Amino acid sequence: MDRLKSFMNDKKQQVVLFSSTAIALYGYDQGMMSLINTNTSYLHTMSLPPTSPQIGIIVSVYYLGCALGAVAFSHLADRRGRKPALLASLLAASLGNLLMFVAGLGYSRGARAVMYAGRVVMGLGVGGIDSVVPVYSSELSSDGARGKALAQEFQSNVFGLNMAFAINLAATVSLGKSNEWAWRVPIVAMQVYPLGLLLFIEKLPESPRWLIYHGREGEAKGSLAAVLGGGEDGEEVQGTCKELVEAHRQEVEGGGSVGYVDMLVPGRAQFHATVLTVVGQVNQALTGYGAVSVYGPQIFELLGYGVRKSEFLTQGNYISYFVLMTFAWLLIDAVGRRALMVWGSALLTLGFALLAVFAGLERNSEQLGIPSEGVAIPGITLYLATATFGITWLVPPWLIPTEIYPTTARAQGTAISVITWGLSNFAVTLLTPILFNTLSYWLFAIFAGTNLVAGVVTQVYVPETGGRGFEENLEFFEKAREEGTWRVGKVGGGEWKGMPGEKSGEREPLLRRVAEQVEA
Repeated sequence: MDRLKSFMNDKKQQVVLFSSTAIALYGYDQGMMSLINTNTSYLHTMSLPPTSPQIGIIVSVYYLGCALGAVAFSHLADRRGRKPALLASLLAASLGNLLMFVAGLGYSRGARAVMYAGRVVMGLGVGGIDSVVPVYSSELSSDGARGKALAQEFQSNVFGLNMAFAINLAATVSLGKSNEWAWRVPIVAMQVYPLGLLLFIEKLPESPRWLIYHGREGEAKGSLAAVLGGGEDGEEVQGTCKELVEAHRQEVEGGGSVGYVDMLVPGRAQFHATVLTVVGQVNQALTGYGAVSVYGPQIFELLGYGVRKSEFLTQGNYISYFVLMTFAWLLIDAVGRRALMVWGSALLTLGFALLAVFAGLERNSEQLGIPSEGVAIPGITLYLATATFGITWLVPPWLIPTEIYPTTARAQGTAISVITWGLSNFAVTLLTPILFNTLSYWLFAIFAGTNLVAGVVTQVYVPETGGRGFEENLEFFEKAREEGTWRVGKVGGGEWKGMPGEKSGEREPLLRRVAEQVEA
């Protein structure tokens, strides 16, 4: 009861819960489509043979919608506020999901077109959510807890993935792969997310940084009081408001409004940050986990497991993924974003290389005279690799763009992040079914190579943004421009290679940092 009272009075907790639930929409879609793609009623309704490339296209056009939604709703977030943009995004996601549900319901002609429209419209909404939520959340979190807040939100993303696949699997087992409601029920069940959030959003505060930028200092104090407590005249509220006003003044003096041209044209002030944003999302897509999330059962089949066993193993993998994501929010503010990604790339390179070997042995088991079906090691390896991705690579590419842009460009920067994510995952989810048929287990070897490249690029070019204020992170790009290099080790004497204080030995021990995150 005391916890409920605390939650009802704590706007920070409410913001984290809202953001977490909103991000879960992204995971829900990935888990939703994996078994729908193999439902014979769905394929019949869409007039598609099981090997049609349009199966992958229907999945992937959602990501194109995400890219478009990121642009549209991030613009709305800058013009009208973070909350109105989130409201509009939720409405679009709900409408798109409804279109998917009614595709071919009682009719056949045009069913596929309605499904395509639903996928795109839902993508618009989810793209808006994915571009605005990280900005909104980071602007309402303290410097030392931004990573934890977003990691907890993305753990909810994995919960959404689990929920969708569990509903899908239960419907498939109980109704069969040829039943119409085995694929319609998992689709419409998603409505619980946007409809619930629409009822809750009015209770949340607007971003005080956005209010300050639009000259609404009085409302910003009210928002800060709601988040920090103590009333608008409180010392902490007054002090924080003054800091935000001063930061805004410096941004205006430094150039004021930032457009996409300033971010995408070489030589402009925000181009360096934009390249890091794009590279981060491309590298995340090339880890291969878009394919594992959407085509999980097919991945396990490639490793030699039977159809039904692959479906249950996929559910187990998603549950393990969700539970072990706890380490992401314990570590991301303790060791930093950069260290997690570098170590993650190394482990994922090893993991996918092993999967290539195991899948190759399974495919050639008869010639080699070794057992195949039922061998546990390949499945365990995929479980561990999935957990590694969740702990190390799922969150940082979404978090870093919220930390390296000024307020005047933060929404656009996050939109570029979502656009890149959408286009990259469009390519991955479109090509994966094709590559299953052409490359077979060599696909794992390709992912091992792309993970290695991602690790090297991160080590050389990506700065550590954790534990620093927004303004401190902007200094990295100023110094990089002054010193004429993008290599992290050469900017500011390597000051941004690790967390603040690590070079001088001032950082407290790792175990103490993790313990502090547990207590928090």
